[in-house]
Amino acid sequence: MTDSDLGLRARLVDVGVELLAAEGPQALTLREIARRAGVSHGAPRRYFPTHLELLSAIARRGFIELGERVHATLEQEPGGPRAQVAALARTYLEFALERPGMYELMFRHDLLESGHLGLRGTSLPLFSLLAGLIGDADPDADARRVAGALWANLHGAAQLWRWRSLQLALGEEDFGPLLDTVLTAHLGGPGGGR
Repeated sequence: MTDSDLGLRARLVDVGVELLAAEGPQALTLREIARRAGVSHGAPRRYFPTHLELLSAIARRGFIELGERVHATLEQEPGGPRAQVAALARTYLEFALERPGMYELMFRHDLLESGHLGLRGTSLPLFSLLAGLIGDADPDADARRVAGALWANLHGAAQLWRWRSLQLALGEEDFGPLLDTVLTAHLGGPGGGR
């Protein structure tokens, strides 16, 4: 690919990211992305033969951004592994609430299963990082299973918070106390293991 090809490919993904933030996943059509990028409606097919491949490239940007946020957060967290799990969990929830369209796209099963652009390889290191921190916090735990349960809980909490269901049920607007309860349920009290 030439530099101009790489530039147009990146511009199509940039436009997709912007469109996703402004209008949500339902707006991500090849035709609309091409229109906003100022190219013919067939141009995206030159770089992304299928719609799924373009969506995967956009979702990949989300995983990269989330990974950068997580690593920046962990670098600033002076506490031990449990404090780092808490910081990672908070960053995950904040990302989900700040970037709902991207968050929804990132976890679409068809994109993760498609294998386009190594999307699973972009997403799985975050899970491995979480599992490693849990293993460090509690060496006796089945770290991957606890990480899976915690991730599922965080994912559900993010969705229910976005829908405002948890605020209604709990009568609170700060997800901090809920996050503390989630972490205690999966990791035990602040002092360590369960």
